[in-house]
Amino acid sequence: MSSYKEFLKEKEKIDELYENGYTITHVREDLSGAFLTFERSKLDLKNKEQRKELQILTADARKYFSNLLIANQKKLV
Repeated sequence: MSSYKEFLKEKEKIDELYENGYTITHVREDLSGAFLTFERSKLDLKNKEQRKELQILTADARKYFSNLLIANQKKLV
């Protein structure tokens, strides 16, 4: 699979989690990639699962979620 297709697949997973009410609460990076922890508000009772973890391997997807984190921080300020 080309790296662009891998990026699109990872981007789609991130976007899907955001659309379902999850936000990134923790990022851990190592040589195996980035591990994102997504959490959903406890007020949202649609889904019992409140936490999910996603591994990101491509550099472009790492840039993408970094931009999302920065955009969210600007909203809070």
